[in-house]
Amino acid sequence: MRDVRVVCRQRQMAKPRNAFQFRAEAVQDLTMRTCVAAVFLALVSGAFADESPRARDLGIPFHGEPGPNNAITDVAGVTVGYTTLIRGDGQLVIGEGPVRTGVTAIHPRGRDSTAGVYAARFSLNGDGEVTGAHWLDEFGTLYGPILITNTVSVSDVHAAAVDWMRQRNPHDMSHLPVVAETWDGMLNDHYGRHITREHVYAALDNATSGPIAEGNVGGGTGMRSFGVKAGTGTASRQVGPYTIGVLVQANHGLPWRLTIAGVPIGQILFPDTTNHFAAQRSDGSSIFVVVATDAPLLPMQLERLAKRPAMGIGRVGGVAERGSGEIFVAFSTANTIEPSGGETITIEVLSDDAEYTLDYIYEAVIDATEEAIINAIIAAETMVGVNGVRVERLDHSTVRDILRRHNRLQSPE
Repeated sequence: MRDVRVVCRQRQMAKPRNAFQFRAEAVQDLTMRTCVAAVFLALVSGAFADESPRARDLGIPFHGEPGPNNAITDVAGVTVGYTTLIRGDGQLVIGEGPVRTGVTAIHPRGRDSTAGVYAARFSLNGDGEVTGAHWLDEFGTLYGPILITNTVSVSDVHAAAVDWMRQRNPHDMSHLPVVAETWDGMLNDHYGRHITREHVYAALDNATSGPIAEGNVGGGTGMRSFGVKAGTGTASRQVGPYTIGVLVQANHGLPWRLTIAGVPIGQILFPDTTNHFAAQRSDGSSIFVVVATDAPLLPMQLERLAKRPAMGIGRVGGVAERGSGEIFVAFSTANTIEPSGGETITIEVLSDDAEYTLDYIYEAVIDATEEAIINAIIAAETMVGVNGVRVERLDHSTVRDILRRHNRLQSPE
């Protein structure tokens, strides 16, 4: 796939009044901007890790033992692919751009497997969309990928994913991929529906294991959280012989609520001095969380697991605002579920009597969700989107200084 980037020279913006302040302002003097070429395009497939820093690189402390990549791909067999679309500049023209969006694809068993996994979902606040939800509720199984994109592109991504699945398994009578979304209309021409079948296929076909990119990638390209740029983030935890991995598409939260390592970063950098009930909105924010594990859990147990990301979201300051969709899916790769496995099957299940193990797995989901959200924020870069709207990244030096003053800064890993 192409990765074409045209460098633009832009008049330097005034330094924000503080490093955290939300900058979503139109650039008034667009004539001052000169570009080397008229088109800026970035189409990136696969999920290879980039050079973006992660939260631990800054010395931000977290509880729990991560896996080797500290990513959802630490769960054996899980692969992740992205297509990232960044094109155009200036005023919004629906159908033309600017484009700041993408799609993320997660294969529970890798691209080439048609076997299923046990799965479940939980909706903390249902202001959002997830296809295949009723199937998960009724049967507790997932055959195929999970995809995450923007709100308006759900139908396009779903149709493309069905075609992709049918081509690989033409004998199956029905294909029900899980497609979820968060809203990127602040930065992206979302009504332009720029994600095509080729983009979805690229994300599915180029999914990889190992370290994966974070921040402004995939479905998270145009997302922001707590008033700063965010997007895609991931983390993992080890619990005895089991691995728990989490991937988030973070697009939620209000600025003054941001909490990192227990420190009220948002209150320090963005004091809550306004009548926010009248003047502030969450602007359609949401977060979608995928939890993967190799612990042998049944759908009923996975439903309990799928509730725990809510507590990780709460740690960083999320409260599931009225207009926010907090929706989570959890799956286990421990048992292979064949489409036609016969009249009876034999499976392995972690007993409910193993309460301490289950408790630690629950805790691992909370810990990994917290870290994945902060990773999404730390890895993200400042982005200018439709109508010159600008969303700043969270300044790393400022965060480190605040954590140091509160004795919460560790030596970077």
